[in-house]
Amino acid sequence: METNNYNQEQKYLRAQKRVGELKKYYLHLTVYILVNIFISVKKIIRNINNGETFEEAFFDVSTYALWFFWGIGILFHTFKMFGFNLFLGENWEERKINEYMKEQISKNERR
Repeated sequence: METNNYNQEQKYLRAQKRVGELKKYYLHLTVYILVNIFISVKKIIRNINNGETFEEAFFDVSTYALWFFWGIGILFHTFKMFGFNLFLGENWEERKINEYMKEQISKNERR
């Protein structure tokens, strides 16, 4: 019975951690969108006031540089959140923890 309660508590804590990470991800995405819209609109208006046409101001590469570079960070955050970990694979962290725990048990048994 104790083991079952322990497992349930562990599942709950993992789920709680995952929900917290998801909340941070959505906050990051929201800030990304709102800040970039604000900066882009401000740059477009400034460029129009400096004599550019709307098309020139709208399609200026510098207007979207922040979208692009910050977007790379959002892309990696998305991969991390939804299991598309390109470099370490799915559940890498959990596998490594289990591996180190087994190593410690083996070392303790040898002593």
